[in-house]
Amino acid sequence: MYQVVRARVRALMRTVRTACAARAVRRDTGMVTSEYAMGIVAAVAFSVVLYKVVTSGPVSTALRNIVQQALDGRM
Repeated sequence: MYQVVRARVRALMRTVRTACAARAVRRDTGMVTSEYAMGIVAAVAFSVVLYKVVTSGPVSTALRNIVQQALDGRM
């Protein structure tokens, strides 16, 4: 009787360990909605800063000069 109970308890413990391990793996499988939202906010903030830099006076002038030189170049 003791051996049967012991075998069943071991089988139950294996099942519990397997379930816990599978649950732990599923827990960290991807980003949640808040992480996506923070990523989008960061991307938009970076885009705004980049837009402000590119449309500023000196950078805009430099880009315009580069394009003008490319268009005026000989082929």
